[in-house]
Amino acid sequence: MSKEQPRRPQPESVKYGDVFEVSGDLANKPIAPQDAAMMQSAETRVIGRTQKGGPAAVMESAAMVNERAGVVGHGDVTDVAGDRGVAVTATNYPGARIVTEAVAGQVVGRNYQPTPVQKNPAAASVEAQMTIGEALEAAAYTAGDRPVDQSDAAAIQAAEVRATGTNVITPGGVAALAQSAASINASLNREEDKIKLTDVLRGAIERLPADKAATREDAEGVVSAEVRNKPDLTTRPGGVAASVAAAARLNKGGAI
Repeated sequence: MSKEQPRRPQPESVKYGDVFEVSGDLANKPIAPQDAAMMQSAETRVIGRTQKGGPAAVMESAAMVNERAGVVGHGDVTDVAGDRGVAVTATNYPGARIVTEAVAGQVVGRNYQPTPVQKNPAAASVEAQMTIGEALEAAAYTAGDRPVDQSDAAAIQAAEVRATGTNVITPGGVAALAQSAASINASLNREEDKIKLTDVLRGAIERLPADKAATREDAEGVVSAEVRNKPDLTTRPGGVAASVAAAARLNKGGAI
């Protein structure tokens, strides 16, 4: 009876799920050199350079490790990334630019890039200022892949009230959708089944019956609503309250 030959250990690889918050097939795929090259090209095209410590740099480092381990070849591209591609997009707001980077449709990086704003608030027109609706849409980019909870719904309702100047919640509006999403999510166990902030906040401006430039008082009201509904009594980084507060600061001529 022959002895079973010992199995050779498989080389370790750096997968997308090891360095980014992604799921599905992408999470289990080793990062390949041509994936990194595509992201570098996209970053350069949109931003003008490769970001230090950004997704392209992380992917390049991971791909080098995988190539040295023999997991991938220099000319390899991950099938999921090759089929669905990589993307770098920039959305401009008064005083800020939001850059979002994705692989195969899943976000791997998102950040604010402050841009020059007019320093004299008295000379700035309302049209040149960031509105509450725009701040809500900004939150869809900065925290959009997170499920809606009660603190988000409360903050969104406070933002709608401030934007419209009335306590009446618009049926089918952004606040009503947020409250419905929070209630549904509370009954679901699997994160992937829950309604995300981006589902509620994308197109928020069109769903607001009125809008206005964000002020410090607006930000304080939204922050208070979010904090009251969080056990740790803090605002969420990149969330609704943080976005409205950032808009208010920008409108006063300050930095994010």
